[in-house]
Amino acid sequence: MEKPKEFLENFAIEGLDRVSRLNFPPHRPHIDSSFYEYFVLRGIRVDRVQPGSITCSFKVPHRLTNKDGNLVPGAIATMVDELGAAVIHVEGQPMDVSIDMSINYLATAKIGDELEITSRVLGRKGNYSGTIVLIRNKATGEVVAEGRHSLFSKPASKM
Repeated sequence: MEKPKEFLENFAIEGLDRVSRLNFPPHRPHIDSSFYEYFVLRGIRVDRVQPGSITCSFKVPHRLTNKDGNLVPGAIATMVDELGAAVIHVEGQPMDVSIDMSINYLATAKIGDELEITSRVLGRKGNYSGTIVLIRNKATGEVVAEGRHSLFSKPASKM
């Protein structure tokens, strides 16, 4: 029992040291991106915006990979959440609230891989919207992940 405890204690100290060296701007709610958004989404380039569709490019950075050099699932989940919401967002309106998200992780992406991320609106009914986000390796065409995202928008005030 001592070996696992020692490993976890050392890992926690090393992790704390790494986190303390991170440098990011202070968060101003509703003005700036949160730390999580800033950390994961930094480097995404919007290539094309059409009604109901957004296509982006992203080169996998070292900061979002595990010890094997693979893009971590949490970064993929953040991309599905953010880009699924972005495709239905209306400027000047509050961001929609995520209701449900499901992600199929189908392949790995490595440091330096160029990814193409496509977000499309599946449909809308009242204040409910559904989107799909497809993350594909640009070089091989292989699908890395597919996410479906359900969102709810705040109803307009009747006052």
